[in-house]
Amino acid sequence: MNAWIVVGIVGVATIASKAAGPVLVGRRELPPRLQACVELLAPVMLTALVVTQTFGGDEEIEVDARAVGVGAAAIAVLLRAPIIVAMAIAALVTALLRLAV
Repeated sequence: MNAWIVVGIVGVATIASKAAGPVLVGRRELPPRLQACVELLAPVMLTALVVTQTFGGDEEIEVDARAVGVGAAAIAVLLRAPIIVAMAIAALVTALLRLAV
């Protein structure tokens, strides 16, 4: 349940940050270095969410079936599988490992 709250907060923050640009800057363009930083905000926030949900435990790092599932998804992406397929592979590998243990 807490993960969905974080997903919601990240989604709202992403929408707010994307809307803040046109509202605050108007039609002026941002300097290229600042634009590059702004473009990286959403992927960085998503990566942080995935890492903390994959390896986070009760105040310690946990490596379990979730890590193997994310690894399987990473391999699928490297092999140029569509994202939806990589997500399905991650879910399947994680579920099978949890079932096996």
